[in-house]
Amino acid sequence: MSTGLTVRPTGTLDLVSLGALVHRLDPGIVPFRKATECQIHVSGGEFNVAANLADCFRLQTGIATAMVDYPIGDLIAERVRAMGVKPFYKHFAHDGVSGPNMATVYSDRGQGVRAPVVFYNRCDEAAARLTPGDFDWAAIFGNNGARWFHSGGIFAALSETTPEVMIEGMQHAKAAGAVVSFDLNFREKLWNISGGIDRAQQIIRRIMGFVDVLVGNEEDLQKGLGIPGPEVAAKSKLDPSTFFGMIDRVVQQHPQVKVVATTLREVHSTNRHSWSAVAWINGQTHVAPTCELDVLDRVGGGDGFAAGLFYGLLQGVQPDEAVKLGWAHGALLTTFPGDTTMATLEQVKAFAKGGSARIQR
Repeated sequence: MSTGLTVRPTGTLDLVSLGALVHRLDPGIVPFRKATECQIHVSGGEFNVAANLADCFRLQTGIATAMVDYPIGDLIAERVRAMGVKPFYKHFAHDGVSGPNMATVYSDRGQGVRAPVVFYNRCDEAAARLTPGDFDWAAIFGNNGARWFHSGGIFAALSETTPEVMIEGMQHAKAAGAVVSFDLNFREKLWNISGGIDRAQQIIRRIMGFVDVLVGNEEDLQKGLGIPGPEVAAKSKLDPSTFFGMIDRVVQQHPQVKVVATTLREVHSTNRHSWSAVAWINGQTHVAPTCELDVLDRVGGGDGFAAGLFYGLLQGVQPDEAVKLGWAHGALLTTFPGDTTMATLEQVKAFAKGGSARIQR
């Protein structure tokens, strides 16, 4: 069964992402108001996909992003190298007092009936200063370069200029025959400080003209694309009918889109979730199995799904298998601390085929 995508068989990079790098301070199950120590995770929705594909799926990936030359930037750059991702940095000098900065995410994990709490400091974020011309897209995509380009709605919301950088990258990607993916990742707080939902939808409509593969849940489709919600409410968070009911409108507005996918999650408690995934691929619908997750850290599960799905599409596996690879990797990612993968490709494939948690000897 065809996916409808034209994926070049080779390239100097399998995927390049465009987005902001951030560092997440994680006190574990302790609320920040009582925390005395934190782990530091390096993250960013777009980077997570590139890192997962490099570390778990053994692909060649890159990240185009801003980097501040100060100790926090050095820490983040070290983690990028450790994940095997090739950086394309626009460097900024720190003034020693106010910035520019690498954004900070504060996120405890919650526990049981207590939900995780996430908040941000993106004050004078370096990535928001990026402008068209900061990256040599011709070098990245030319001469059999990157064969997939990925970005997302968080980066688009950062400033007046970041959507223009994204569109510039997408234009070069399409000219070079690369697949373009976009994760709607609609964050209302971010858009509210940069023009609100009307500006968001105006910008996202421009971006969508280049998109082949779209990742986003029902709320993302409604708020980001302005697509009306279903007339009949879903029976549960795991019911795919609501999502599939909105796809016709997505494709009507954007007929070049070949894939629309998302995860489905029913949260019973902070540490117990039911997990599935769905995708519309070239006119056909696919639903992953439902499994019960014992969650250590829920942050990054959606990016884990996207990475596994993209891997399957890049490798040319059957669409149903690609969805299961994404579902399996996203599930495994919730068992690790941090936002990026610690899974192996063998673990992902085994779980996608119905593997269990029996000890591996």
